[in-house]
Amino acid sequence: MLKYTIKVDGMMCGMCEAHVNDAIRKAFSVKKVTSSHSKGETVLIMEEALDEDALGKIIAGLGYTMGEVKKEPYQKKKLFGKW
Repeated sequence: MLKYTIKVDGMMCGMCEAHVNDAIRKAFSVKKVTSSHSKGETVLIMEEALDEDALGKIIAGLGYTMGEVKKEPYQKKKLFGKW
């Protein structure tokens, strides 16, 4: 799985976060999406590669600006350490 951290400028409140999250869920097959207006970022957990151009258009369509995109491998954390 992959973890993407995307800078998003223009989010001002929890409702802004919800609009971004809903739009991303409708457009992409994500395992998890969370946004934070205070951090100015959205974090996606996905199994396949992200189409950054499509994401940029979706975010711009909502009235926000997409910035830097960081990609890293993601492994689900174990609850009680090693198994």
